[in-house]
Amino acid sequence: MTPLSVYVHIPFCTIKCGYCDFNAYAGMDALKGDYQAALLAEIQACAETLAAHEVVSIGFGGGTPGESPAGHIGGVIQAIRTHGTLADDAEVTLEANPGTSTPAYLAALREAGVNRISLGAQSFDPAHLGFLDRIHSVEAIGASVRAARAARFESVNLDLIYGLPDQSLDHWRGQLQQALALRPDHLSLYALTVEEGTLLHKRVESGAVTMPDGDLVADMYDLASEILGDAGFHHYELSNWALPGHESRHNLAYWTDRDYLGVGAGAHGYLGGRRYENAAHPRDYIRAALNQTSILASSPSPAGRERGPGGEGSPPRHAPSALSDAAPEEAARSDPPASSPSPAGRERGPGGEGLAHFHDDPLETTIADWTALRLRLVDGFDPAAFRERFGIDIEAVLAEPLRAAVQAGWLEWGASTIRLTPRGRLLHAELAVRLIDHLERHPLVSPSRARR
Repeated sequence: MTPLSVYVHIPFCTIKCGYCDFNAYAGMDALKGDYQAALLAEIQACAETLAAHEVVSIGFGGGTPGESPAGHIGGVIQAIRTHGTLADDAEVTLEANPGTSTPAYLAALREAGVNRISLGAQSFDPAHLGFLDRIHSVEAIGASVRAARAARFESVNLDLIYGLPDQSLDHWRGQLQQALALRPDHLSLYALTVEEGTLLHKRVESGAVTMPDGDLVADMYDLASEILGDAGFHHYELSNWALPGHESRHNLAYWTDRDYLGVGAGAHGYLGGRRYENAAHPRDYIRAALNQTSILASSPSPAGRERGPGGEGSPPRHAPSALSDAAPEEAARSDPPASSPSPAGRERGPGGEGLAHFHDDPLETTIADWTALRLRLVDGFDPAAFRERFGIDIEAVLAEPLRAAVQAGWLEWGASTIRLTPRGRLLHAELAVRLIDHLERHPLVSPSRARR
């Protein structure tokens, strides 16, 4: 059977952090019961898709799925198992916050079938936690890791944010050392980015907050690579490091062009080389999922973005990742790529009429997206994989920007591997922009294919 990953978006948060521009909402706990019913209804509507695949991973993202009752999480997993085939070794990841993840709750999640937990630590500095609007304490991070170990999770990830105002290189070194002292299996590191429309953006624009120099942020990234490498972590994706065998299999589906079903408000899916998106606002989503009314994925909140499991480096928030103007520190936090829907040519998505709609990207966008995502992998990709996917040699399509990147020292291009150099990892987003710019200036007329 063809492998399939399932992304489940749970948009609820206790507090929406000032830097967050994901499809997340605070103060809507009263909707949780109806939202759970909507998730189960959508999964049932996707029964045909689920039955045709083997589900190899499930990722719960948000929002903060770790604030949903463990029974709700277990109900979603069971529904997927009922309507499809869940692999015996399927990876099931859930994002949770330290402090609200009690030992009893974590044990209940493990019993429900979650086997990988991603904790949004973000910082070991109380002042920085306050700046980031995080509600947990430094002590709670260690307590949650220990509770996760006691519950026998197979893998524990920690998210950390760097590039904070007034943060020094030595301070960041200390943060990494504190994280390593807890012996996690996986670390996802993101530089703080200023997204338009957020409270942080307003504070920066007003002069109340000054962001650090870009060179310092790049030095922090290089320092993390050095320290984590020395500690035995494999740097396998721009923003992700893992002990051997603990790489995120769910997120690898996003980066390697594999099918994934998106379930929940604002969730994006990718089936057969085509993208679809659900209605973004929780109330619109609930109404569409339960009543199958004609609600398109319009008025997405904000930018229709949903966050993937653990915030740990899933694909970029736009397709292609080229459209971000930051380097790996922008580090697309874990939501699947989303293109702006085209009003024309829409057809209903796998969840049913009115809930989600497919839209076809131009071939040039598909190629740029595929290449930019593959270049997020530290090991890069085999040029033969490009030809297999698109039916044309990569040199015939992207020779100009890729050769220029080689000459600039950003890229290595061998017979069987194209990958970023350490310097190129800092410039991934700039290279991605150049890819899409080249393709827009040289539209394809070859018979290469957008769909798989």
